[in-house]
Amino acid sequence: MNKKIIKTLDYQKILYKLSQHAETSLGKEAAEKLEPIGEFEVVKLRLQATDEAVNVERLKGNAPFGGIRDIRASLHRARIGGMLNPGELLDISTTLFGSRRLKRFVLAVHEEYPVPMLKDQVELLTENKQLEDKINSCIDENAVVVDSASPELGRVRNELRTGEARVRERLEQMIRNSSVQKMLQDVLITIRNDRYVIPVKAEYRSSFGGMIHDQSASGATLFIEPESVVQLNNKIRELKLKEEVEIEKILRALTELVAEQVDLLVMDVELLAQLDFIFAKAGLARELKGTQPRLNDRGFIKIKRGRHPLIAADAVVPLDLELGNDYSAIIVTGPNTGGKTVSLKTVGLLSLMAMSGLFVPAEEGSQLCVFDAIYADIGDEQSIEQNLSTFSSHMTNIISILRDMTPKSLVLLDELGAGTDPAEGSALAISILDYMHQIGCRIIATTHYSELKAYAYQKQNTINASMEFDVQTLSPTYRLLVGVPGRSNAFAIAERLGLSRRIIEHARGQVGEEDLRVESMIASLEENRLIAESERLSAERLRREAEELRLELEAQTNKFHEQKDKLLEKAEREAREAVAKARREADEVIADLRRMAQEEAGGVKDHRLIEARRKLDQAAPELREKRETRAVKKRPEQIAAGDEVRVVNLGQKGHVVEIVSSTEATVQLGIMKMKVNLSDLEKIGAASQKKQQHQTATTVKRTRDENIRSELDMRGLNMEEALIEADRFLDESFLGNLGQVFLIHGKGTGVLRTGMQEYLRRHKHVKSYRMGNYNEGGAGVTVVEMK
Repeated sequence: MNKKIIKTLDYQKILYKLSQHAETSLGKEAAEKLEPIGEFEVVKLRLQATDEAVNVERLKGNAPFGGIRDIRASLHRARIGGMLNPGELLDISTTLFGSRRLKRFVLAVHEEYPVPMLKDQVELLTENKQLEDKINSCIDENAVVVDSASPELGRVRNELRTGEARVRERLEQMIRNSSVQKMLQDVLITIRNDRYVIPVKAEYRSSFGGMIHDQSASGATLFIEPESVVQLNNKIRELKLKEEVEIEKILRALTELVAEQVDLLVMDVELLAQLDFIFAKAGLARELKGTQPRLNDRGFIKIKRGRHPLIAADAVVPLDLELGNDYSAIIVTGPNTGGKTVSLKTVGLLSLMAMSGLFVPAEEGSQLCVFDAIYADIGDEQSIEQNLSTFSSHMTNIISILRDMTPKSLVLLDELGAGTDPAEGSALAISILDYMHQIGCRIIATTHYSELKAYAYQKQNTINASMEFDVQTLSPTYRLLVGVPGRSNAFAIAERLGLSRRIIEHARGQVGEEDLRVESMIASLEENRLIAESERLSAERLRREAEELRLELEAQTNKFHEQKDKLLEKAEREAREAVAKARREADEVIADLRRMAQEEAGGVKDHRLIEARRKLDQAAPELREKRETRAVKKRPEQIAAGDEVRVVNLGQKGHVVEIVSSTEATVQLGIMKMKVNLSDLEKIGAASQKKQQHQTATTVKRTRDENIRSELDMRGLNMEEALIEADRFLDESFLGNLGQVFLIHGKGTGVLRTGMQEYLRRHKHVKSYRMGNYNEGGAGVTVVEMK
């Protein structure tokens, strides 16, 4: 991707944000090197990896990258035979530990929620536990080689500690002597050149034998090694040299172990860098509240409430835009500082982010294209000066774009044709756009030229757009309106600011009639758009309310079913308990009867039998009576065609059309016919009775209703609408017992009057009709006499 485009669209600032989410220097380096690519399948894999990392963070929190270091330089030194120091070896050990912990974390997540790409990557990490344990057994967490690293090192250090104790003991005896203390600058033991010394005043130098190792800046203090401890210090020095040799042997042995695994360790470091980079992308998605865009390679862009990622969330105005389906070019017009350039950069930057495998700050369902390249000519157009050098700069950029672009490119042009004569600039801009259309690339261009508004209307696959401007507040709203060209608003702004109306009217007279028509058309479009937007918001509100009601009803239905299940379960449990109780008491009665039969041998007394029967009756479970008992009528042979019946299982009335078989009949239920089992039918009455009941039920008493209208105004209706209204009006008038009504149809062409009188001539409730008198409305009214 062209580095100038990346700089123009502020892509590097996105990479800086991305690097701040990396946990290691490896991940930061990978984030800073990220570049967008135009290979569709590769971009899909990048986005899949980001999506998996987002899901891991959502389910289990941040991935553990603690302890992982950039050990590539140490590994290179080990490869070429250098010796690693304890700090470098400790970094290798902690990196091995961090790698193993990260691997187990991702595999554990994969068992609960599949993350195949991350799982495949972490499985490539080696678990060199043996090397890690060997390093940890020799070097502690402070990067110090421990005594137990080798037997020889332990022995030397024991001797060293013993020798240092003897020297300190000898010197402490010396400085505790009162005669010596007066010659000392401070009563203490210190070290110079790895040898134990005492601070002696310069004037007492001759009173001490031994060696002078240092003196203070003023020369008043000499650091002297007394002769009595010279041999002991020499012994300590020898032991320290042996310690260094032994430590070097240990470090070289550990370095050789690292060198044996260097290739695997280098691969592990690269994998860890890539994993940290992937999780950094998930962190950026969380910060920007980004979503995964749907990708395509056919030049289609659909951004739903997209936000520029470098503008504060509370200040950014979401962008809705579609390009590449019904139209391949958008011409954006509107005043300066209205947000045209920000809209261009938003489209370009979101496309670059998607092509880099990053989530974009837009709503779910947004679609972005993997272009082979994105080209932009975007400059700072807020300057007052528009001189030749500016025009030349724009032309140089555009010439370069025209040379390199392909049908699979996205071209962003800011203030196309600006910086020169308006007539020449607009003509040049139209010619450039025509050439780009021939190539077939996707174009978004901003301009001030009114000629380009007309061009967008006339050119196929091109659409106008504008940045919304509030004339009342004299400020832009920064909303992009696709389909509506921008207005200059110069006269409205000047009038709001207090410019004389006489001057404004004179200025309007200087504007061509064609330009005035265009401005009027734009104003009408904008007014219609505002109305449509208001209606859309109202419909959306109603939809949300309906959805809330649906969810509430669904919740109530679920609650009802739960309560019903609980009641049924309780009833079944109580029934089982009642039956069990009855069985137990029945068994007791039977046992009593058997016992009485054995005792009395000759027979059981009557009063004993009566008592036993009473107990059995009491043992029967008491069940609640049903509220309604429906008598079952099973006499299908008595039902014949034409009978009025009730369908028991549906609770509906109907009449029998025909008897299909000995067990089924066809029943008319309203407008629906269905086959019903005869056992599910209850006869209500014969066909003759039904007819009589129907006639009785439809008897209507005609009474005068004071609220019924006596006239119907049909002016403005077409013939079909007028007939519907007249039919309903005449029915109401007839039922309301009105004797005379007025149909107001107006004079007009006479079509409505003629059609209405033809209709009245055939109407069953109309006795007669006539044209209205002079005081009744004349030819514009028809007076109807009702039966």
